[in-house]
Amino acid sequence: MVLEIEKTVKYLNNGGIIIYPSDTIWAIGCDATNQNSINRIYKLKKRCKSLPLICLMSNYKMIKKYTNINQSIIDVLSVLEKPITVIYEEVKNLETYSDSIGIRIPKDPFCNNLLKEFKKPIISTSVNISGEKFPIYFKDINNTILEKVDYAVNLKRNQKLDKASKIIKINKDGSITTLRS
Repeated sequence: MVLEIEKTVKYLNNGGIIIYPSDTIWAIGCDATNQNSINRIYKLKKRCKSLPLICLMSNYKMIKKYTNINQSIIDVLSVLEKPITVIYEEVKNLETYSDSIGIRIPKDPFCNNLLKEFKKPIISTSVNISGEKFPIYFKDINNTILEKVDYAVNLKRNQKLDKASKIIKINKDGSITTLRS
């Protein structure tokens, strides 16, 4: 796993697009602070740019850098077990996101170590053409996508990854709305 993290970080640092086993499903990603790489993902997925992409972040310290999260929200989120993507309405320090941002702190060892080594948020969106079903096994990933990414992580390729995260929204008034359970 250490070698895969080193390789992946090298590609991310150079603006590369990766395919990787996230904590939920097979994902396509890049440096969430690199607009050119993000644009490549939108083009590759044929996804409308008005639909935001999820970011994986390593911890609440990183989230605080990009949102106005407060301690009461951290307290609630830190006890939840299932992978939770949280939509925050106030974004800072990320040009790509103006109105809101979806963030998840993965519990997966590979993703956690990758984020700690990379030290920046990573885009995490399903490896599919927009509107198509996401692949649950690596072998099911669309060849067109595989041919156009810079690196595909060589881990968990025979494992079933099919558990999309729960999505909740933290409203400006502090209330929580469930968007996907």
